[in-house]
Amino acid sequence: MAHRNGRFRAKLTDETIRIIWGRLQLGDLQHDIAADLGLNPGRVSEVNTGLRGSHITGIRPAA
Repeated sequence: MAHRNGRFRAKLTDETIRIIWGRLQLGDLQHDIAADLGLNPGRVSEVNTGLRGSHITGIRPAA
């Protein structure tokens, strides 16, 4: 998917969420995970806090 400025964004697929979650469990830093996967660090944070990927991680976002 192209961004408006012509750069491409990585899609946050179930497989990507599994990779992110696995690396978070190993203690990898969010910004390192994001850089390795070509993601915005905010997407990694959203997985970590349950805002995205809760169907895989089992984490629900705080109310």
